[in-house]
Amino acid sequence: MLARVANNLFWMGRYIERSEHIARYLNVNYFSSLDASNTLSQSRQFVLRSMLFLVGEKIEDPNTILNEEEVLYKIGLNPDSPHSILNNIKNARENANSARDLISTELYESLNKFYHFSLNYPVDTFVKNGLYDFTTNITEMSSVLRGKIRDTLLHDEVYAIIMMGMNIERATQITRIINSKYNDALKAQMDCGQELGKSFEWTTLLKCTESYDMMRRFYKKTPTSISTLEFLILNPKCPRSVMSSLNQVYHHILLLDTNKYYNKSSTAFLVGKVRCEYQYKHIEEIEGDIKAFIENILESLNQVSIKMEKEFFNY
Repeated sequence: MLARVANNLFWMGRYIERSEHIARYLNVNYFSSLDASNTLSQSRQFVLRSMLFLVGEKIEDPNTILNEEEVLYKIGLNPDSPHSILNNIKNARENANSARDLISTELYESLNKFYHFSLNYPVDTFVKNGLYDFTTNITEMSSVLRGKIRDTLLHDEVYAIIMMGMNIERATQITRIINSKYNDALKAQMDCGQELGKSFEWTTLLKCTESYDMMRRFYKKTPTSISTLEFLILNPKCPRSVMSSLNQVYHHILLLDTNKYYNKSSTAFLVGKVRCEYQYKHIEEIEGDIKAFIENILESLNQVSIKMEKEFFNY
C-alpha cells in the first residue's frame, strides 16, 4: 500500500478515538458535578475550566468568567476550532475517503453516518440542553466503528495500522484525562481542604474512562489516588490503561516489522523499550511525581508516533 494511504488509515483511527474521549469527558464532568461532594467540584466555572484544560486551553486568570454555551460550542461543534469533536470526526472521514478501497463498505457507511450526525446536530440544542444526547451518541457511534473495524476488516496490515493509531491515541487521551483530573484534585485540595488521595475527582476520572465499575471489582474498595492511577496506567487487564494500549501497539507493529532482531533506530525497538519501562514501574514511583510521569509518557508517545510516521508513512 502507498505510504500516504497508510498514513490516512493511521490518522483515521486516531481521530475516531480522540473524538470519543473528548465527548465522554464533556459528558461525565458536566453531569458528575451535580453529585460532587464539595462546592468547588459543583461549580460550573470549575467544570468549564476543566473541559478547556483537557483540550489544551488552560485559563490562567482565576477571575475570568466563562460562558457555558460558548465553551460547549467551541469544544463540541465549532468548525473553526481545531480540537472540536466535529473537526475530529470530519478529519477521520476525510482520511477514510483517501483509503476508501482498503476499508469495508460497512465501516465507511458507519463513519459517514457518524460525520453527518455531528455535522447536522443543531447547535442551539447542543449548547442549551443537548449535551447528554450528543455526547452519548458520539461515544456509542465510536463503539460501533470499533466493532466494524474489528469485525469487517481483514486482520492484516490495514487493520494493524488503524489499531496502532487508535491505541496510541487512547494512551495519549487517557494520560491527558489523568493530567486534567489531577489538576482538578489539586484545586479541590487547596480550595476545600479535601485530601488529595481521597478526592472526588478520582471517581470522576474513572467514569471518564469507563473504568469505574471494573476498578471497584478489581480492588473492592473506594477509589483513591494510588488505586486509580495504578489501574489506569499500569494494569494490563484494564482495556483503557496506558499499559494495555502500549501492549496493543507493540502487538500490531510486529505485523509491519517482521525482523527477528530489531534495529535500535526502528519504531518496534522504541515501542518495546517504552512498553518495558512502564511494565516494570510501580505506582509509588509515579504517584511521587505525577506531573513528571505525564510529561514523560506524552513525550514517549509523541516520539513513537513521529518515528512510526517516518518509518512507515513517509512520502
